[in-house]
Amino acid sequence: MFNVNDYVMYGMTGVCKIIDITNEKFINNMKKEYYVLTPVYSENTTIKIPVDNVKIPMRRVLSKEEAISIINDIPNNNILWEEDEKIRKAQFQEMLKSGDCNELIKLIRCIYLNKEYLQSIGKKTYQVDLDFMKDAERLLNEEFAISLNISPDDVYSYITNNMPK
Repeated sequence: MFNVNDYVMYGMTGVCKIIDITNEKFINNMKKEYYVLTPVYSENTTIKIPVDNVKIPMRRVLSKEEAISIINDIPNNNILWEEDEKIRKAQFQEMLKSGDCNELIKLIRCIYLNKEYLQSIGKKTYQVDLDFMKDAERLLNEEFAISLNISPDDVYSYITNNMPK
C-alpha cells in the first residue's frame, strides 16, 4: 500500500506523485479505494487508479542508494543485438513494459552501441529503435531525477560522470 506524497512509477506514464487516496461509491453502493496520481513531469493531468489495480504495474521509485547501485552496475549490463526486427521489437517492448531500470539501461545501451556501429559504416538506425530508446530514456531519466534529486536533463551527465570506467 502506498501513501499520500509517495512517488511511484506508473506504467509508461512515468513518475507520479500520489496526491490523494479516495473512496468512490458506485451505483450498487459498493465502495472502492483509489489512488489519485499526478504525473510529475507533465502538466494538468490527474489519474485515478484502483488500489487493487493489477493491469498496469505500479511500484515505488528507487531510493538514491538503489539508483547509485544500478549506475555502478552499468558496465556489466550488456545484451546482444538481435538482427531479426520482429524479435528485437518484441524484446524491446517487453524490456520497456517491465519498467525495470536495469532492463531500460540494457535497452538504451544496446541501441546506442548499434547506432554508433551503424554510423561508422554510413548507415542509419531504424526509427522504431530510436523511439524505443527515447521512451526508455524518458522513464529512466524521470525516475533517476527523483531518486537523485536532480533534473531529468541532468541524469545523463550524472550517469556518465559517476559510472565506473
